Amino acid sequence: MSALFSAFGLDWHLLLIQAVNFGVLLVVLTYFLYRPILNIIDERREKVAEGVRTAEEASRRLADAKTEGDEMIGRAVRESEQLVAAARSRADEKGAEIVRAAEMRADTLLKDAQARAEEVQRQALSESQKEIARAAMLAAEKILRERSA
Repeated sequence: MSALFSAFGLDWHLLLIQAVNFGVLLVVLTYFLYRPILNIIDERREKVAEGVRTAEEASRRLADAKTEGDEMIGRAVRESEQLVAAARSRADEKGAEIVRAAEMRADTLLKDAQARAEEVQRQALSESQKEIARAAMLAAEKILRERSA
């Protein structure tokens, strides 16, 4: 084997030293470079995974909040519709009550007006009768004066 190495111009002592140097360099680079880089990569991978989990959680919470918001809006719409319906019902009742009160007041005023009109008519008839009686008395008195004169 020594002849083979010398045929190619290789020194086995030098080759052995280079192999040891390569082994030392491999150990040093593994210890000081490869492992720290692997640790950094693992930390980045964990941070990315945590970011993905956080984003998924935020997305889920957003969906839950949107659903809850939609439910709250739906409840508010239903409650407002109920309030509007109740207000309309009360307004209709109040309107009907006001109309009834106005009709009763109108009937009362009409009855009072009719009673006053009847009273005025009676007074006018009574005065007319008195005037007619006076006029008849005056006419009779005049006729009697003319006959007696």
